[in-house]
Amino acid sequence: MNRPRLPPLNALRAFEAAARHRSIKDAAAELFVTPAAVSHQVRHLERWVGHKLFDRQGNTLAPTPHGERLFPMLKDSFDRMASAVADLHRDGHTLTLSVTPAFATRLLVPRLAEFRAAEPDLVLTVMATDRVLDLRKAEADVAVRYGAERARPHRSQVLYRDQYLALASPEWRARHPAQGTLAHTDLLGFTWHNPGLLGPTWTQWFAAAGLPAPGPTTSFTEESHAIQAAVAGAGVVLASSVLAGPDLRAGRLVQVHGQVLPGLAFHAEFVADHPQRAAIDRVVAWLAGLA
Repeated sequence: MNRPRLPPLNALRAFEAAARHRSIKDAAAELFVTPAAVSHQVRHLERWVGHKLFDRQGNTLAPTPHGERLFPMLKDSFDRMASAVADLHRDGHTLTLSVTPAFATRLLVPRLAEFRAAEPDLVLTVMATDRVLDLRKAEADVAVRYGAERARPHRSQVLYRDQYLALASPEWRARHPAQGTLAHTDLLGFTWHNPGLLGPTWTQWFAAAGLPAPGPTTSFTEESHAIQAAVAGAGVVLASSVLAGPDLRAGRLVQVHGQVLPGLAFHAEFVADHPQRAAIDRVVAWLAGLA
């Protein structure tokens, strides 16, 4: 028996994500497409079913009665598909590890060969993203996240505690021996991607040090690039002691002032009843030794 003809899968995915987020923009971020692409797919589905599925209310979406009828059935279907695929995925020897791009660049990638040598039968899929993935939906098996030490929805283990330091290359410090106040210094910063946390700033650092307010800062979208710029002698970076740790230990960066700002902690999170818990424990133990 032939299956009845269905709308395109991309149109169904776009509608489900937009209805769940109540936002075209957030749905686009989840699906890694543009908002225009999501809007196009939603309109395509509306033409297919012959009904309007959303009412636009300012910057938010409100499903129409037809949209409210369709959404829970689609959400349940996608959840079931994700669960079925996750079960097959977990039957193998592959774990998906979610980390930020900076963590991947600074700590994970340089040491990955060590993990492969120690765990030749366990394959890691590394997802470098600032998006918080849903562990219950098996978007990842283990996630390294940064934040305060508090109760969390999943099993969590603190990997490292952090602080923020003013760092530069030894060559830069040799060229600027009188820069104790960092006045008129080439300052390097980065964009803080976690909307739920207030990241450290040079303004906070100068205030804590009792120094005059800083001048302009060269800013990067990734912390790892700001750290690399400091290693190359471009200026002074306010950076995580954990992420800058490899360069500090190797002598490629030095602390140019004693003032520090308190940081938070890097955690490894995972679902407590994960069927590959033994493998996850080995991955977490390896992660704990990276810094």
